[in-house]
Amino acid sequence: MKNEINIKNKLGLGTAPLGNMFREVPEDEAMKTIQSAWDEGIRYFDTAPFYGAGLAEMRLGEILPAYNRDEYLLSSKVGRIVLNEEEEKEGLFEFGRKNKIQTDYTEDGTLRSIEDSLKRLKTDRLDMVYVHDISPDFLGDEWVTKFDEARKGAFKVLDRLRDEGVIKAWGLGVNTTTPIEVALELEEAHPDLSLSATQYTLLQHERALQRMMPLAQEKGGGLVIGSAFNSGALLGGDHFDYKEITPDIKKRVDRFNDVAQNHGVNLKDAALQFSTAHPAVKAVVTGSTRPDRIKEDLQALQATIPADFWEELIEKGLVSSKAILPEK
Repeated sequence: MKNEINIKNKLGLGTAPLGNMFREVPEDEAMKTIQSAWDEGIRYFDTAPFYGAGLAEMRLGEILPAYNRDEYLLSSKVGRIVLNEEEEKEGLFEFGRKNKIQTDYTEDGTLRSIEDSLKRLKTDRLDMVYVHDISPDFLGDEWVTKFDEARKGAFKVLDRLRDEGVIKAWGLGVNTTTPIEVALELEEAHPDLSLSATQYTLLQHERALQRMMPLAQEKGGGLVIGSAFNSGALLGGDHFDYKEITPDIKKRVDRFNDVAQNHGVNLKDAALQFSTAHPAVKAVVTGSTRPDRIKEDLQALQATIPADFWEELIEKGLVSSKAILPEK
C-alpha cells in the first residue's frame, strides 16, 4: 500500500545545519530558524539521529510539539543509533553532541532508532522514514554488505510499518544514486519516497537523469531533493557535497554565475526551481541556521526566470538537454 505524499509549497526544512554541522549554532538561533520556518508556512521538517548525535531532533522537539501534529509532516532516518557513551568528534558534526553513534540496519536496530527519535522529537509518530547513508560515500566497499543487512532488516520492517499505516512512506536517504536505484528494483521491498541529496541539482544531475529519475517515475517512487545548492557551492560557499570545494567546481560555478548575470537571474531561484521541476520530485528540503533564509527560499520558487537563461545553460553544456525544466 502506497500513500500519496503532498508537501505544501514543495519545500521543507532540512535540519542538518541545526545539528551543528560545520559550526556551533547557538540555541536561540536554532529556535528562531525553526520558528521562522513554521511562521512562513513550512509544514515539512526532515531530520536524523546523525545530525549532531540527536541534537537536530531535540531542537525540533522544542518547537513542533506546540502545534497540531496533523498539520505538518515529519521525517527522520534509521541506520544509526545514538549511544549514551561519549567520544571526541571530528568531521561534519564535530560541534554536535559527543555521544557515540552505532551503525545498525537490522530490524531491531530500526525499531530502536525510531523509538529513540520519537522521544527526542517529543512526538508519537513519524510520517516518513529514510534508511540513512547506506551508500559508498559513507561505507566504502562495505556498503553492499550493509545494504544486504538493511534489505533483510530495515526494509522489511519499514514496508510493514507503512502497510500497517504506522508511517506514510519510506525509502533511502543517501548522497549517491546507485542505492536508490537498487532499492527501487527490489521485488521484496517497496520504497515509495527517497531523499536524494546532492544528486539532482542545477550543478549536478547528469547521472541522476540516466537511471534514478526514470526509475522513480516507473516504479512510483517519489523523491525529496536535499542539498540543492550542493552544500552551498552553487551560492559561493566553501563546501561541495559536504567536502571542501575544489578549483574545478569553483570554475564551473563561475560559468553558472556568468550566465545568471547575463539574464539577471538569482542562482538560488534557478537551483530550487530546477530541482522541483521534475515530476518525480515531491519537494526540496533546504537547510539553514538563518531565520530569514526560509522566506528567501519560498520566494525563490515563485521568481520569474526567462526561458533564454535555461537555453543558454543547455547551449553551454551546463544543464543537460534531457532535464525537465521549470515552466513559467
